[in-house]
Amino acid sequence: MVIVMDGKVNEGHINNLSDKLKSMGFKLQMIKGEDKTVIGIIGDTRKLLSFPFYSYYGVVDVLKVSKPYKLTSREFRELSTIIRINEVTIGGQEAVLMAGPCAVENEEQIDIIARKVSAIGARVLRGGAFKPRTSPYSFQGLGERGLKMMSEAAKKYGLLVITEVMAIEQIDMIANYADIIQIGARNMQNFMLLKEIGKIKKPAMLKRGMSATIEEFLLSAEYILSGGNKEVILCERGIRTFENYTRNTLDLSAIPAIKELSHLPIIVDPSHATGRKELVGPMSKAAIAAGADGLIIEVHPNPEEALSDGAQSLELSDFERLISELEQVAQAVGRSMHLSYTSV
Repeated sequence: MVIVMDGKVNEGHINNLSDKLKSMGFKLQMIKGEDKTVIGIIGDTRKLLSFPFYSYYGVVDVLKVSKPYKLTSREFRELSTIIRINEVTIGGQEAVLMAGPCAVENEEQIDIIARKVSAIGARVLRGGAFKPRTSPYSFQGLGERGLKMMSEAAKKYGLLVITEVMAIEQIDMIANYADIIQIGARNMQNFMLLKEIGKIKKPAMLKRGMSATIEEFLLSAEYILSGGNKEVILCERGIRTFENYTRNTLDLSAIPAIKELSHLPIIVDPSHATGRKELVGPMSKAAIAAGADGLIIEVHPNPEEALSDGAQSLELSDFERLISELEQVAQAVGRSMHLSYTSV
């Protein structure tokens, strides 16, 4: 349920209603604008069927949110959420580039990648320090040592850091190094982890599970928002279908669908979606054309020697060519990109 109040009412009038609802056991989420203040009510709203909302000064409308995901829906927030981290804006006009290796391997590797993707125009350095691998014998990441390497490289070249958290006990450590905390596809429905991410004051990127519907995806985001963390970025990274030529099947239709259903920004991971580096470029262009707010792409100076996911990692020269082509697509759909033309 959503309460719409006149934006001109004072704080006391808002608090009168808010305090009463809180005393009844409800959690509230509030969005204040110039013209109106929107209060989202979280809880069993059947208890409010006869509540005298309109007796409270400033209440303009009371709306039932039909979607099972409340705070995530456009019914709760009409305007698109824009997340600002330092000088980087996610969800605005600029299509943001995130790039880096699947896994941080050593200082030289991450320094080379950070320097070159920054020169090309990436805003965020991606890289895994804790790797959820299908096989227990595969490289599992460098842990905190990898986080330190990535953080130092990012600061050196003016980049933000995004990296994955796999367990609740890792949150505090990763939050010390990362600007954006990633929840991977395998953890999309790890609800205890999502609840804890909801308590922190740091942007989170939630990846769609490989077998998740759009509704399940948005409900997982709801766990984070309902905990108080409003800075959630969605990531479409492909779903599992009967097709086995690609690693997954990139659901491009999910981009405009989510834009219609939710106010949250959505970026696309064409690397995990396809699992084939020759398909990363075409899917990146298609994603931007479909309305994605950015891309997260795996790159590596020597993909054939990568300790993780070399088959889907672009060489740095290929990444540079792709980004120059993406600019034209972005302009065609009214978006911009933060690009540099420094050759790598």
